[in-house]
Amino acid sequence: MSLKAIVKSVISGDTLVLRGRTGPQGQSPKERILHLADVVAPRMGNLTREDEPWAFESRDFLRALAVGKEISFTSTHSFPSNEDATRDLGTAEIGGVDVASEMLKNGWAKVKESKRDPTEDDIQKRDIEAEAKAAGKGLWNSHGPQARVVHQTMPTDSQVFVSEWKGKAIDALVEQVRDGSTLRVRLFMPDGEHQIANIALAGVRCARTSPRQGEPSEPWAEEAKFFTESRLLQRSVRVIILSLPTSTATPFQAGANSAPPPPVSIFIGTVLHPAGNVAEHLVAAGLARVVDWHAGMLAAGGGMERLRASEKVAKEKRACLYANMPTASASITQSSGTTNGNARIFDGTVIRVWSGDQITVIDKESGKERRLQLSSTKGPKLSDPKQAYYAQEAREFLRKKLIGKHVKVTVDFIRPRDGEYEERECATVRYGNQISNVAEQLVEKGLASVVRHRRDDEDRSSDYDKLMAAEQVAVAETRGIHSGKEQPAVKPPVNISESGARATTFVNGFKRQGKISAVIDYVASGSRFKLFLPRDNQSLTLVLNGIRAPRTARNPSERSEPFGQEAADFATYRYMQRDVEFEVDTVDKSGGFIGTLWLKSENVAISLVKEGLASVHSFSADGLSWSTQLYAAEAEAKQAQKNLWKNYDEEAEKAAQAPPAEDDPGRLKSEYLDVIISDVRAENGFSFSVQILNTEGIATLEKLMRDFSLHHRVAHPAPSNFTPKAGDLVSAKFSDGSWYRARIRRTSSVKKEAEVTFIDYGNQDTVSFSNIRPLDPKFCSLPGQAQDARLSFVRLVASESEYHADAVQRFRQLCEGRKLVANIDYKEGATLHLRLIDPNDPVATQDPLACINADLLREGLASIDRKGCKYIGAYPHIMSKLQTAVAEAKRDRAGMFEFGDVEEDE
Repeated sequence: MSLKAIVKSVISGDTLVLRGRTGPQGQSPKERILHLADVVAPRMGNLTREDEPWAFESRDFLRALAVGKEISFTSTHSFPSNEDATRDLGTAEIGGVDVASEMLKNGWAKVKESKRDPTEDDIQKRDIEAEAKAAGKGLWNSHGPQARVVHQTMPTDSQVFVSEWKGKAIDALVEQVRDGSTLRVRLFMPDGEHQIANIALAGVRCARTSPRQGEPSEPWAEEAKFFTESRLLQRSVRVIILSLPTSTATPFQAGANSAPPPPVSIFIGTVLHPAGNVAEHLVAAGLARVVDWHAGMLAAGGGMERLRASEKVAKEKRACLYANMPTASASITQSSGTTNGNARIFDGTVIRVWSGDQITVIDKESGKERRLQLSSTKGPKLSDPKQAYYAQEAREFLRKKLIGKHVKVTVDFIRPRDGEYEERECATVRYGNQISNVAEQLVEKGLASVVRHRRDDEDRSSDYDKLMAAEQVAVAETRGIHSGKEQPAVKPPVNISESGARATTFVNGFKRQGKISAVIDYVASGSRFKLFLPRDNQSLTLVLNGIRAPRTARNPSERSEPFGQEAADFATYRYMQRDVEFEVDTVDKSGGFIGTLWLKSENVAISLVKEGLASVHSFSADGLSWSTQLYAAEAEAKQAQKNLWKNYDEEAEKAAQAPPAEDDPGRLKSEYLDVIISDVRAENGFSFSVQILNTEGIATLEKLMRDFSLHHRVAHPAPSNFTPKAGDLVSAKFSDGSWYRARIRRTSSVKKEAEVTFIDYGNQDTVSFSNIRPLDPKFCSLPGQAQDARLSFVRLVASESEYHADAVQRFRQLCEGRKLVANIDYKEGATLHLRLIDPNDPVATQDPLACINADLLREGLASIDRKGCKYIGAYPHIMSKLQTAVAEAKRDRAGMFEFGDVEEDE
């Protein structure tokens, strides 16, 4: 009885593997082996034996004739069955043509010798064989078989083989299908040799079939194998070898690329059939999944895009492997326009780069700040010494590419909160006409790696395949983190604003340089910035000269001044991490440099004032070359009533600036003087003396003291009748051994000594009569340069207080021997009531009412002196400032308020 089957493959020129049709439930069909009766053909070789002569040509003829076609066969004898397949001896026809006769006719088989009496069919086959022999066909070719070498094992030097043939199409024949995506092929090399190779289909992976009989395969493995077998087994194809099976990049591996890879058992490649790429058909049928890490091999030719398109089709149909795929439950879907209430796709401006994979963008439409993680991208960690160098490089790359630039953001997914990691929007960020994916550029330069997602994890970058392709380029060219090179340890920037003393040593050098390039590393407030100097690896604090911006809260317990946060936000959005230039004028006591900042040609101080987010500080602004522009900017902001000036009333300001009434006896017109505190006295109450600088008297004093010193180098004994009396001007020898002009306060004839005040410095001492001389008349013309003074509005804690010594010591630290600015608020005889200002204090440059008097109140070391300062009512604006300082001292339990809200009697 004649049976029908499909020829699956050909073992040799006289043996075929047959299969039935697919079962009703898609089961793989049963197979049987058919040996053609009465003919014999050469045997193919294997690992242990070589091909018999003409074996390949004989098999190939039968392969071309029969594989994939329907065949009618009759079994004349069945061999004992085994577990693999039924084996039969019989005859076969294809399209009415007897297969054995066709093989004999073309000389690719011989009639088998038989001991039985020849039948008519035997005689006919002998005649056909004789004709082929006479014609020299096939096996009977007088020239003999073509000499060739068949390499039954994989190439020994895998790397060299791949390097030579990578990307080149090689004609081949599929010899075996191990599973749906793993093939054994015969490569027809140009020199005539045959190379047997194992090929894994690039871009896909099918379920694995069981290697042992009786063990179950993975779900859909048998179906995938049959799918590939039925289309490719023993078909002519073209193979493009792409890579060795190195699945993942291993960043930061020192010397990782120095040793050659070991021999491999498989190559990764593409197998092309005239009907197309079988990998794409496997995925579309739901019988294979896409392998992400192959994207780098396939992206260039669009292969990965085609696989993704096929994957989408399979998912939509829920075919095979995707039958039980869960529905998308992520917070973002392609059809959704929002993510947690925010736009999924939006335009914005980058205002900060946090690291090599995180940035902050302001949504152009909503104005919201959105901190974003670059999707599927992992930047190097600054905390890891091995990665720190590249972490800085990656951050700097993003800063130069993105800061202040317009970008197009597509939020791919939201990473949920996980332990210490906050919820984060993960996005693809494009810039430059929305073409360039910055994450792709980072990865390609070897400054970031691509996150390996789980197979079923759909939360990934919309350009994931391009990221993988970029990483392969970086790995192949050993760039950045893939170079295997150990970079030098990253040195933290030197903070030259660490202290006032340290900062002072740099001032003159900075002044000589003029404009200096820097990067704004942090914005502390509207007018206070932390700058980084890349060339010198230094950082410093810069306070803008000539303006005062409202303060921002430094901790949750504080409150910002009105528009303080707005000023800081403006400066952050406009200047954060920008390349700038700065000039230094001076330095404050805390180490902050005071100067001017430019963004290109834009003066930052003028911009802040123009926006109404800072006011002009007249004392420091008047000495600037661009003060006119500063005042003009403030006038413009006032006119527009911007921010600080939203309630500005020009008439009210003019009235406030009017001179005080004549019946206001206490208030004096503001008179700022440069002074130096020449002496501080704590005995018999607290007092001090000052010298007023920048006057002719100081210059004259310096000359007088030189002459005075020369005069006393020659001994001038006191006249025998000279007795010092109170009020006399004399020359007196101070404890340092030098002579100075002095005035006698009181004398003691018993002790032969006098109490004197040195009139040019204000300090007092007790001097013996032997160290006192009459003052030569030529040194009497210059008035004494020291003037007695006290603090306006306040007095230090009383001498009986346990905090008195601390208060005096603090005053000495802040004032003694230092050049300060003083305003005379009141004159009490020869005693000046002074408000002392430290010109190097950044607060003083921004707040016209800031002063050391208020600082002492704030530290709980002084109290408001209402009894001793009757004029205090004439300065209501200053009184308000002082009361605020007292309130802060009480709140912080500073100084005398340490143990409670107890203030000295006033």
